[in-house]
Amino acid sequence: MTDYTWHTPDPVTQPEFYADVPVKRLIAWVIDTIVVAVLCLLILPFTAFTGIFFFPLLMLVVGFVYRVLTIAGGSATWGMRLVAIEFRTGSGQRFDLPMAFLHTLGFSLSCAFFLVQIASMIFMLTTPRAQGITDHLLGTVAINRRAA
Repeated sequence: MTDYTWHTPDPVTQPEFYADVPVKRLIAWVIDTIVVAVLCLLILPFTAFTGIFFFPLLMLVVGFVYRVLTIAGGSATWGMRLVAIEFRTGSGQRFDLPMAFLHTLGFSLSCAFFLVQIASMIFMLTTPRAQGITDHLLGTVAINRRAA
């Protein structure tokens, strides 16, 4: 595993960066799910309402694109921005498009497998940096944004 402790805030000396991050991620996920559902409802008339028959697939595709674009654009989804958290790479940088794609792919795959998602949530609640499985694999963290 890569040692990225020199590039991301230390949870021991700077715990404020990780305070309440798991709860904020859950709130952001709920907000983002609502945003994606609304976007899909807006798209539905453009499918001549046949999208009703493949609505879960529509939600999956729109959600994937939404997450990749919003994370690549500001290192956070709209829900994450609302609760003041953002993703950072192991070197402390904001996400670019490839990293946003990889993180979203990992998130989507973990959501597809119930036990993996449960394990990821347990990781978020028990690891010092509140990282899920995808975060551990990519060496990324979700942190509280700095106050402007």
